[in-house]
Amino acid sequence: MNPYVLMTLLSSLGLGTTLTFASSHWLLAWMGLEINTLAIVPLMAQHHHPRAVEATTKYFLVQATAAAMILFASTTNAWITGQWDINGIDSPIATTMVMAALALKIGLAPMHLWMPEVLQGLDLLTGLVLSTWQKLAPLALIIQAAQAIDPFTLTAFGLASALVGGWGGLNQTQLRKILAYSSIAHMGWMIIVLQYAPQLTLLALITYIFMTSAAFLALKASSATKISTIAVVWSKSPTLTMTTALVLLSLGGLPPLTGFMPKWFIMQELATQNLPLTATIMALAALLSLYFYLRLCYAMTLTISPNTFNSTTPWRVQAAQTSLPLALSTLMALALLPMAPTIMMLIT
Repeated sequence: MNPYVLMTLLSSLGLGTTLTFASSHWLLAWMGLEINTLAIVPLMAQHHHPRAVEATTKYFLVQATAAAMILFASTTNAWITGQWDINGIDSPIATTMVMAALALKIGLAPMHLWMPEVLQGLDLLTGLVLSTWQKLAPLALIIQAAQAIDPFTLTAFGLASALVGGWGGLNQTQLRKILAYSSIAHMGWMIIVLQYAPQLTLLALITYIFMTSAAFLALKASSATKISTIAVVWSKSPTLTMTTALVLLSLGGLPPLTGFMPKWFIMQELATQNLPLTATIMALAALLSLYFYLRLCYAMTLTISPNTFNSTTPWRVQAAQTSLPLALSTLMALALLPMAPTIMMLIT
């Protein structure tokens, strides 16, 4: 892609998200979401592969539907209450519609069905943008409107997403689909605690971005898209294999890695709010997710592929891509747990 075009599209992505962050008016927020969608569509379709074009079409239709629902809901709210403020959404009909639309935008269950299919059709870097940056603007709107949304609705979305994200990834062999279900499960953790401690939602989002970035960049560095591919990566780059396995365990929420911190704080908050059943279901859903991360780790580090190659060993070839973003995101994804007391002090 032409670097000037790429720069324009990335600037538009930043502009759309910033516009939604800064807005207190529904129309301005809607405009930011639309700029965001229109900016990522050319990035998704840049390879002109039938899979990529199909994924782009699905994504565009889903996002357009969600945007139309947001516009309709905010207009309905303005009709009933006479105000366009994001914080002033009081009509139950409008609130439910807005939450459903934003859930569709970020792929919360049961509006998640587009997410694995779309992510599977994209290359890993565009998939990374879709899994991280594209979640920011809708989540900002959900956080702003959270006080008006029915608590039962938020709890239902959170539990459904955590369970679907765990169940859905169990029988997958494609790494991008596994990461899509991982994304759905993590969104569930963010939404479940939103009504009690929004700062924990923010913490979970930041750690999710670090871990997902590290996972996508590590897979990009090893050119892996299937489980069978990552089984032979250890011979090319043993260090990368080890750190990728640790990043996956961090995504699963195992101590002493970064991913354990938000899950620990969220479980603690749910227990404080006297919700033991919700906390138990979330913990069991985390076990489901952990199973498929362990499956990936097993394939990467504990199996030896029967293939023998007579060609030049890949690790002798000079790496053509920069490794600084991968190194930084991996460090953040693995080593932030010792900062938990400091973070806890800052957010409480």
